[in-house]
Amino acid sequence: MSEKDITIMRDGLKLAAKVSIPDTPKYDVAILAYGFVGMMDPKVNDLLPVIAEKLQEKGLATVRFYFNGHGESEGPLDNMSIYNELEDYHAVIQYVFDNFKGLDHLYLIGHSQGGVLSSMMAGFYAYKVDKLVIMSSAATLVDDARIGTCMGIDYDPNHIPEKIDFKDFKLNDWYFRTAKFINMYDVARTYQGPTLILHGAKDKIVNNYASRHYHAVIPNNEFHLIPDSDHGLHQNRDEVYTRVINFITK
Repeated sequence: MSEKDITIMRDGLKLAAKVSIPDTPKYDVAILAYGFVGMMDPKVNDLLPVIAEKLQEKGLATVRFYFNGHGESEGPLDNMSIYNELEDYHAVIQYVFDNFKGLDHLYLIGHSQGGVLSSMMAGFYAYKVDKLVIMSSAATLVDDARIGTCMGIDYDPNHIPEKIDFKDFKLNDWYFRTAKFINMYDVARTYQGPTLILHGAKDKIVNNYASRHYHAVIPNNEFHLIPDSDHGLHQNRDEVYTRVINFITK
């Protein structure tokens, strides 16, 4: 199956997405969510594009999308926050409910910050999400915001500057002010469905204790450290693909 480009509206903003729907009366749907300033271009990181392709080969429908301010989605990148990305995700899920007439089961798959958002959306939609996959969850973003560090940039958490410059992009203070109080684990623990948690054993961007914490609080999960793998899960990628595809399709 091939993907087609669509637009999903969220509060007047156009969100760019790529969808693939099989030509069958009933089908399962996987929504794949990217991480912090994540891009859908497989040349940047082909983790989610390849997972989507492999799921399509198994007869699943897939949805990948740009959060507000990313790629072709509207809105300024520097206004990104966990809260408005949750609103984006909500709009995408609602689009699936409204337009995917053959929807049978719904699966959420997220990498890094997308893993955090997916875990929260699974909690919010606890009885509508059938399976959850969290990869390299960036749940340390809360602790990082409290001590004043992000992606190697340090700042005073008690006097957060209006903009923080990451060279390639800037981010507003609202992201960091609100990140200190995100309760992702409390939300995620309400999800009772099957959950797969993966994290690179050599992730230097997000300590794997973030995923270990998910393993401790989500009731029905399996947790695996991917040997020698980094935050993008570039090493031992075949193991990642196998675990995700088998978990979703079994």
